[in-house]
Amino acid sequence: MSVLLFITGDIKKMITHLLTRIDLMMNSLSKGQKRIDLFIEEHYDKAAFMTASKLGETVGVSESTDVRLATELGYDGYPKLQKAMQEMIRNKLTSVQRIEVTSNRIGNDNVLDSVLNQDIDKIRRTIEETSHEDFARAVDEICKAERIYIFGVRSTAAIANFLAYYFEMIFDNVRVITSGSQTETFEQIFRITDKDVMIGISFPRYSSMSVEAMDFARSRGAHAIAITDSMVSPLVQSADSVLIARSDMASIVDSLVAPLSLINALIVATVLKKKDEVSDTFRRLELVWNRDGVYTNRDREIMGNIEDDDK
Repeated sequence: MSVLLFITGDIKKMITHLLTRIDLMMNSLSKGQKRIDLFIEEHYDKAAFMTASKLGETVGVSESTDVRLATELGYDGYPKLQKAMQEMIRNKLTSVQRIEVTSNRIGNDNVLDSVLNQDIDKIRRTIEETSHEDFARAVDEICKAERIYIFGVRSTAAIANFLAYYFEMIFDNVRVITSGSQTETFEQIFRITDKDVMIGISFPRYSSMSVEAMDFARSRGAHAIAITDSMVSPLVQSADSVLIARSDMASIVDSLVAPLSLINALIVATVLKKKDEVSDTFRRLELVWNRDGVYTNRDREIMGNIEDDDK
């Protein structure tokens, strides 16, 4: 009998989210069911579109185990469980649900190790899932664009600004938009053309304004680059190039470790493609930084020693 049958009233309302149900029932499930649950937690975006037989084959259990698990979790059959996974992708977690799920999964012990190991896993999965073809195409389009628009709001504003900070040293045509206001956004991008690039950055819970901005850029013929967490992200349908960077769906805050690493790779690839031009730019910047004492004396001594060693 499902453990959920013993939970009533207000408590039952609090555990409507699939991951919360899994966490509460994990200890009472069979080994096969636990394997399915772990796969759902780590690969929810893939599991959501698998049939019961395909999920069973992938995990190494029978199709009937999938069906029994759906019942144990309180769903009327596997299709309802599948629908719950798809709904989870679309809406992700509310802030309250994030706190609840994180508390259940991590607790108060070994938080540091747990979070860092999860971030390591996000980078590993990003390496596996990001299209090298799309990455190379994105770099080419960025380097030849007349103007580069970078859009990131709310939690992604930080990494949008990070990307813009370095791109502004490489290009003289960068515009960063970090306002979630529809009016302010379209005031800044309404001149976009088919000679430009739009880089849209959004992770769950997805910003509706990021989708609108990408749609508008695509309608004007601009090359649209989506930096997001999965192929079911709403940004994907408006993108010419898709760069996948995994983010943690069940933590109190969005994990932007993998997205930042991906953006770092994008900056490095762009610099290497424009190596001679960028080298000249940074030589001139170094003169300005040294003149104005931007860095500490210690930094200047280290840089001086490096230059002496190169002679």
